[in-house]
Amino acid sequence: MQIANTKSEVREAVRAAREDGRTIGLVPTMGALHAGHTALIERSVADCDFTVVSIFVNPTQFGPGEDLARYPRTLEADAEQCEQAGADLVFAPSAAEMYAEDAATTVHVAGLTEGLCGAFRPGHFDGVTTVVCKLLSIAQPDRAYFGEKDYQQLVVIRRMVTDLDLPVEVVGVPTVRERDGLALSSRNRYLSAEERAAAPALRRALLAGAEAARTGATGSEVECVVADELANEPLFRVQYISAVHPETLEPREGEGLPMVIAAAAYLGDTRLIDNIRIEEDD
Repeated sequence: MQIANTKSEVREAVRAAREDGRTIGLVPTMGALHAGHTALIERSVADCDFTVVSIFVNPTQFGPGEDLARYPRTLEADAEQCEQAGADLVFAPSAAEMYAEDAATTVHVAGLTEGLCGAFRPGHFDGVTTVVCKLLSIAQPDRAYFGEKDYQQLVVIRRMVTDLDLPVEVVGVPTVRERDGLALSSRNRYLSAEERAAAPALRRALLAGAEAARTGATGSEVECVVADELANEPLFRVQYISAVHPETLEPREGEGLPMVIAAAAYLGDTRLIDNIRIEEDD
């Protein structure tokens, strides 16, 4: 497995793979890899002939007061995990390699970025879409893989790819969870023992909301069910609970499926997000 630090190295490796008739998969990550990332890499390896994994803690998607400085950086362990999962190339650039000092271009997806996490993290999705657009340009993949845990991100990236006519298939991969239901996240390592014990309450609350949705509850009623269930765990501080349409992310104010219930909440200083999708035929 090759480790590349420059865009030119990636482009050369991809060019060589293309000349051999190989298809290209891209798995964008910020490192601190866990089993959820492994699932993305393994899906790419299964689908494609040559898999690129990017490991880049992207500064433009962190807002003031967020955890950029303490975000875990574990490149050596990450590279080993990528190799074990079957990746062919790891792209681990510096911020200077990814962004010129006088960079003046940002990719912005209107509408879809304004609610849910976007309402509380101004500029976050501009950072995400800009860096993903750059990674797609550098690696030129046939398919790019993203986890469904970051549901809004997945919808936003799909819209960006559609609107910009980018020749790539965006593949969503189901959320990987601990045995107690907690969605895997690089930030879970921040949780104290007490907070970790409380964390699965978020998943239980979403499951309760999903059951209400399946029996005809309106979006606002579903949100109340989730909030009431999560209130049983006093360590949580809710940021938002929203029942939305899976494609438009517009609020599901009345009864109606399909629906995504998305939530963000804090345990101590650690922000957790999760979601559940309910289809009409569930």
